[in-house]
Amino acid sequence: MKLVLEVDGLNKSFGDKTVLRDVSFQLDTKEILAIIGPSGAGKTTILRCINALEKSDGGTVKIDGDYLCKDDDSGSIYASNEEMKSIRKSIGLVFQNYNLFPHMSVMENIIEAPINVIGISKREAEQRAMELLESMGLVDKKDSYPFQLSGGQQQRVAIARACALNPKIMCLDEPTSALDPELREGIANVIQRLAGDDMGVLIITHDMAFAERVADRIIFMEEGEIVKEGSNEDFFGNLRDSRIRRFIS
Repeated sequence: MKLVLEVDGLNKSFGDKTVLRDVSFQLDTKEILAIIGPSGAGKTTILRCINALEKSDGGTVKIDGDYLCKDDDSGSIYASNEEMKSIRKSIGLVFQNYNLFPHMSVMENIIEAPINVIGISKREAEQRAMELLESMGLVDKKDSYPFQLSGGQQQRVAIARACALNPKIMCLDEPTSALDPELREGIANVIQRLAGDDMGVLIITHDMAFAERVADRIIFMEEGEIVKEGSNEDFFGNLRDSRIRRFIS
């Protein structure tokens, strides 16, 4: 395994409200890390900060060895625009609402970034897309549009699209929020395959059962802070903290 994500002392406020307070954690390849906690805990803000969708007020983030931002007395200093382009290729993000392009087919959604970001040929992009669709069981949907797909199918297309850039890290925001139990199991299998393919997988979720089913390691957050971190077995086998028990109940 190889370290692909390092977060050290991450801080973020919106106005006078602190949403992240000295958050630190790491992620390895082949590892699935779930960050859980109640609404407003800061989970999604972490995801947005490590994808440079929000700028942190302080702290350091390294992605596959490259600095996205470095801590400084004046706050976080970010990579240049040119460096950022390279770093962003190493991290994939699947939004809670999938964010598929509605005017594009499934195939077009998947090949858009490889052609325009990496610069590979359309033929090569389509070949890679077909491999991804096959792994997701969606080859027969390649010419369909998002509105013609179920929630579970849209979720898998969004994952395939994120995988098309061959990232080192895959981030998923609330991947089970709109899925029934049967589809949740399918997404769990997809996520485990991603980790098996040498990715580090970071999941943001409030779904404790799903976190227990799929994650190797768990972080529990509340009010912008990490309350508890541990292996799946240690975390769920020793739930003494009253805040965690309150969240579960």
